[in-house]
Amino acid sequence: MQIQDKVAASRVKEAIAASQNYLLSIQYPDGYWWAELESNVTITAEVVLLHKIWGTDRERPLHKVEAYLRSQQRDHGGWELFYGDGGELSTSVEAYMALKLLGVPQTDPAMVKARKFILERGGISKTRIFTKLHLALIGCYNWRGIPSLPPWVMLLPSNFVFNIYEMSSWARSSTVPLLIVFDRKPVFLTDPAITLDELYAEGVEQVRYELPRKGDWTDLFITLDDTFKLAETLNLVPFREEGIQAAERWILERQEATGDWGGIIPAMLNSLLALRALGYDAADPIVERGLRAVDNFAIETADTYRIQPCISPVWDTAWAMRALVASGLAPDHPAVVRGGEWLLSKQILDYGDWAIKNRTGKPGAWAFEFENRFYPDVDDTAVVVMALNEVKLPNEKLKQAAIARALNWITSMQCQPGGWAAFDMDNDQDWINLIPYADLKAMIDPNTADVTARVLEMLGECNLSIDARNLERAISYLKAEQKTEGCWFGRWGVNYIYGTSGVLCALSLIAPEKTRLSIEQGAAWLVGCQNSDGGWGETCRSYDDPTLKGQGASTASQTAWAILGLIAAGQATGKFAKVALERGIGYLLETQRSDGTWDESEFTGTGFPSHFYLKYHLYQQYFPLLALGRYQAISELWR
Repeated sequence: MQIQDKVAASRVKEAIAASQNYLLSIQYPDGYWWAELESNVTITAEVVLLHKIWGTDRERPLHKVEAYLRSQQRDHGGWELFYGDGGELSTSVEAYMALKLLGVPQTDPAMVKARKFILERGGISKTRIFTKLHLALIGCYNWRGIPSLPPWVMLLPSNFVFNIYEMSSWARSSTVPLLIVFDRKPVFLTDPAITLDELYAEGVEQVRYELPRKGDWTDLFITLDDTFKLAETLNLVPFREEGIQAAERWILERQEATGDWGGIIPAMLNSLLALRALGYDAADPIVERGLRAVDNFAIETADTYRIQPCISPVWDTAWAMRALVASGLAPDHPAVVRGGEWLLSKQILDYGDWAIKNRTGKPGAWAFEFENRFYPDVDDTAVVVMALNEVKLPNEKLKQAAIARALNWITSMQCQPGGWAAFDMDNDQDWINLIPYADLKAMIDPNTADVTARVLEMLGECNLSIDARNLERAISYLKAEQKTEGCWFGRWGVNYIYGTSGVLCALSLIAPEKTRLSIEQGAAWLVGCQNSDGGWGETCRSYDDPTLKGQGASTASQTAWAILGLIAAGQATGKFAKVALERGIGYLLETQRSDGTWDESEFTGTGFPSHFYLKYHLYQQYFPLLALGRYQAISELWR
């Protein structure tokens, strides 16, 4: 072995040890790992609005939100959808609204800068539907400009061409309560009462409160909306009260004991708004429990207060365990044993909304959050299974039974095209994204390459099997999803680097010979988009501009994904991209900090492509550790 190789191996070993020590130091006593899940400022702004509407703002440290919002405003005056995006209109309007609700005068220099930014981009009239909805709740926008959601939608049977279960789980849990809000069209008084007339670029007297027409067939939806509005005006909405009652019952049935709805802030806020519109009191146990659940998503520091859109302890725990074991921690190390036993305790054995379409599956999955009985997901479940498979627990029989349950559930969730979606099966009626209400284009949950890849990786990693025909369908689906450049789209991570890494890790384990050409093309694409500093990065803008695939400032998490994909491809084909791998590892070694951590400002997680992005604060920790561990294993073979 050459001296240079010895030095490199020593550096990798030291980096692994430092990273392991950091992860072990932040494990919670109960066994889980959990770090902040960051999004844009709208989540916090909407929580300010919620508490102002309920009159519960003085019971929370909302005065600290002002400092948080000021810290997030950029020099151009706006607030960002994701790091470095140049500012986004709807995000900026909601931040401005929140600051005004907190008593900041519009003459404040920060507000002056924000107002200039907002007006230059068209003002309130150009914002998204959900921003206008929040403004309408306090009289700063007219309900005439909001799409109608007739409450009788709740009464449509599950076998009808459209019903609430044709919406994605996140859209469903957020929309059902809005059926009540949109019907009641409440305007709440706040303290202080505010107006936002100064944010209408055309002047508040000139605003046209109407839905924009595109001049194509989708204008039929606008015509239909006009019909709904006319029926509301004439009080001719059929089954109106029955629909409202069904929506209220649905909301109450789906509240967790912890107060959560759907495990996500939009569903929680909208459910609380619906209860407010129905006349519930703030002291009602259901409301009190719901407000406390929102509090549990808060992060408070000495000076600031902000709200996370969701929390990710199951996801973080499973990945941390995988990274620790892959990097050399013993499978029976007390830390991963505690993590494994905690994960076992979180398996969901209740039927959820997934059972509406999946009539054969039995419970046995995991959700993303601490508690979310109704919405477990395939991605979390597959990663948890891999994490459990890699550790040795005191009760191995219980572990194996849990894995068997999870495998059966995942198998039952396969979609007709052959892949897997996140929360539902065959939730793919894309026309729903064209209705006026759906301007975030996130109303459905179709099967995707990244989730499908995770399932196949689980099968290969854990030596599990499913029906051969179903396996072949899944492989064919992934092959068909490969882009001409050789990459795969990433639905839940940014973006093609994420998707390509996941598929390579799957195909290399499950069908290396049959998909050799696809694997080689994917690996070549990854090598081709490596940055000059040795790392990899991809901007969130690649969701809007395909020419930006694989392009962006290097980050620790995306570099790790690329390394993992290249290692998997090399193991499958015997052709390792050694130079690219060594440069990538070099980037991770050079950017690791003295405490064993990595830092990145970029958002590399995806909520809704083009509209909502996430920064998982542990992505830059456990993915690099996983990559270093796997690199160490293969580099020993090279020497």
